[in-house]
Amino acid sequence: MVTDLFVVDIGRKAMLLMLYMCGPMLVAALIVGLIIALFQAATHINEMTMTFIPKILTVVLVLMFFLPTMLALFKDFFINLMAVIPTLYH
Repeated sequence: MVTDLFVVDIGRKAMLLMLYMCGPMLVAALIVGLIIALFQAATHINEMTMTFIPKILTVVLVLMFFLPTMLALFKDFFINLMAVIPTLYH
């Protein structure tokens, strides 16, 4: 039987999974953006395109580093979700 508590628990687990998967890339982009902003403030260079390439490269590198962990987390979540579905309607 599907209860409200069960749905909230699945939603909570999905949101935590989202944070675990997106968090490293967002934090790395935030740190690189902050460093570049400090550099731009110190040198008075106000070029908006200067931040895009380092952020993109940082996100790609972090994604390459954390991708196996992210895939394992998603696989575990999906397998657990698929294992629970058949037991819901008995």
